[in-house]
Amino acid sequence: MDEKRLTIQQKIYAFLLCTIVFALVYNGSARYLSNLEEIPSFVFGFERTAPFIPWTIIPYMTSGVFFCLVFFLCRNKEELKVLTQRMLFVTVTAGIGFLLFPLKFSLLKPETENSIFGYSFRFLKTFDSPFNQAPSLHIAYAFIFWSVFRNLKKGRTLVMIWLILLGISTLTTYQHHSIDLITGSILAHLCFILFPYRKNDFLYRNDQVANVYFLSGWIMILAALLLNEFSGKFWLFLLWPALMSLWVGFQYQKNNIYFLKDRKGNISWIKKVCYAPYLFIYWIFWKFFRKNKIPVEILPGIYISSRPDAEVLHNFGITDIHSVYDLSAEMEEIQALKKQPIYHSVPFLDIGYLEVSTVKN
Repeated sequence: MDEKRLTIQQKIYAFLLCTIVFALVYNGSARYLSNLEEIPSFVFGFERTAPFIPWTIIPYMTSGVFFCLVFFLCRNKEELKVLTQRMLFVTVTAGIGFLLFPLKFSLLKPETENSIFGYSFRFLKTFDSPFNQAPSLHIAYAFIFWSVFRNLKKGRTLVMIWLILLGISTLTTYQHHSIDLITGSILAHLCFILFPYRKNDFLYRNDQVANVYFLSGWIMILAALLLNEFSGKFWLFLLWPALMSLWVGFQYQKNNIYFLKDRKGNISWIKKVCYAPYLFIYWIFWKFFRKNKIPVEILPGIYISSRPDAEVLHNFGITDIHSVYDLSAEMEEIQALKKQPIYHSVPFLDIGYLEVSTVKN
């Protein structure tokens, strides 16, 4: 959309709509929960000794500032529409979560001697609710804020660091427990998947794939911590594929086609260990579910297929005069093909894209 078609009036309407919905949902659920006789808390064992850091109330309080600014930084009509959809979805879904799974903060908040910090905490005590915990709207909103602020040409790194501090402050100001942060992260990435920006634009396709990996990672982190809490430390092994999933999502977001294979098509042993769950799943799909096992001639002398096994390669009758282009970003080619005199690793499938000029070259 032409930027001129996005007026300040439209931005104000979107801001007011999301503000009103937030006020109704947040205050309505807080009032309802305050009338309940008993509301439980959920605290992981490792966070009972979490530090209280008074100065982090400053980034915590700036969530409202980001809320006001984010609508006015949208560059086009579609971006404003997607932002509004995400904000409304997160707010309403969180409100439903507050009512269905009511929780309250349980740790005793120490007194703050600093007058500025003390005033901020007193303000929170007056206007904030100890009941609207999981999922954390502070966390979900922070992810949504970043989806817009990441497009800034200046100050982008500073905003990123500040939003990270904002997220950490939900713990260090004794406003939220860890389960609130994790469920808030899950909610945020769910909204990114349900309301993608430029869904049909190939240049943004990797963002959607990345969000699936991010969502999977946060869900596995939640599962690992819950199972560890109730069934023993064995389940912490799930943190391995969880963190790996978050890292793969980051690589997709950066369009990094060489996050696994080097320019010669090899995967180092360190990466094979770190990415073992990821590579194992890829191997399972290749072994049992792959299609196009037999090379198909799409043009005279040009064949395309999935990664062949030794039998397929033998039946094909490859010779030294054949050129091999390995397009896979996540699996190494079999040694027989990598030893071909003319072997090129161009790992762009799924994660990368090529300009027309590059393809011609």
